[in-house]
Amino acid sequence: QRQLVESGGGLVQPGGSLRLSCTGSGFTLLHYAVGWFRQAPGKEREGVSCISSIPNGSRTRYADSVAGRFTISRDNYENTVSLIMNSLKPEDTAIYHCAAVLNTFGECTFDSHTQEYWGKGTQVTVSS
Repeated sequence: QRQLVESGGGLVQPGGSLRLSCTGSGFTLLHYAVGWFRQAPGKEREGVSCISSIPNGSRTRYADSVAGRFTISRDNYENTVSLIMNSLKPEDTAIYHCAAVLNTFGECTFDSHTQEYWGKGTQVTVSS
């Protein structure tokens, strides 16, 4: 059974850092674009960052709200995509989900409707 499993969420103070991981189980992520999405209470889901497939150069994208603070990367040996989050702000508080879609051409996308697989999510809380 193909699934994605997130880990690494938690409670952190403003200005702190967290590392989220998204691991593929039952399939390899090499040919998939993988994205991180978040949803805060009362708000719509938004794309945070994504990385295209290996054949498409693992190109990255970031939402304006996190550019310069978050970094997405692949670990092909571990079949994992990580999101390093620095300089966290209270407005980063949300449930973070990873998602994957087969990526045969072009950049990754923040369109949640096209994603094929979703993880269950991990809570990130930024508070003093």
